[in-house]
Amino acid sequence: MWLNDPWVACLGVVAAVFTGSVIGFNLHRLLPPHHLSKETHDVIRLGAGMLSVLASLVLGLLIATVRTSYDNTATALRVYAADLTVLDETLREYGDRALEPRRRLRDYTTRLLDDVWRHPYPHPFLVENRGASERLEHVWDAIRNLPAATRDEQLLAGEAQQIAVSLLRQRWLLIERAGSSVHPVVIVILVLWIAAIFVSFGINAPRHATMYAVFLVLSFAIGSAIFLVMEMDAPFEGLLRISSQPVETALGHMLPAGA
Repeated sequence: MWLNDPWVACLGVVAAVFTGSVIGFNLHRLLPPHHLSKETHDVIRLGAGMLSVLASLVLGLLIATVRTSYDNTATALRVYAADLTVLDETLREYGDRALEPRRRLRDYTTRLLDDVWRHPYPHPFLVENRGASERLEHVWDAIRNLPAATRDEQLLAGEAQQIAVSLLRQRWLLIERAGSSVHPVVIVILVLWIAAIFVSFGINAPRHATMYAVFLVLSFAIGSAIFLVMEMDAPFEGLLRISSQPVETALGHMLPAGA
């Protein structure tokens, strides 16, 4: 669907809104004079004002919703990266016998960076990638197989298992957060409202080239707002993709490659 691509959606919104203003210009020329009385213009202005309030409320709600979702996802990713670091530190305390799960943990973290940030295409997130999930499960299996001869080793192994289970859970929560939080129907209805508002503007506006330029600029402004909504609604894709810095920092604290 065209709404899955923020750039295409932005251009579609610009076209729909600007077309509304052009329709308004033509309606003013085609309608008979008695349909364009002062009373008619007053009613159109009242209706456009009501739609403007509704559109402003819905657009504000959309922006607030996607911003909250974006911030929550960014926070969840930082927690996830912190748990990766804590798990590696816990295994480091275990000693040399934990080298295997630490190697697997590093492999998984490297794969996470590749799947989401370095080489995200054709799939921008790891939900479609069973291999990433299996690597994390292998880390958990390696931790469960650690020999725990002393009391300290038992405590460290138990803590590491809890963190690994938490990572498995958090991974699926991040995958769920990667999905859209805005229904496309809401955006379609909002754009139709805004297009209707611009129809009313076109009916009441003077007919010259400057007005066409003004309406085109306003159309791009509305389109850019929808673009921002859709970009923030896809936190692991596009120009506003969440930073990979937390995961890169976690990887930097792990067992060196080849160790």
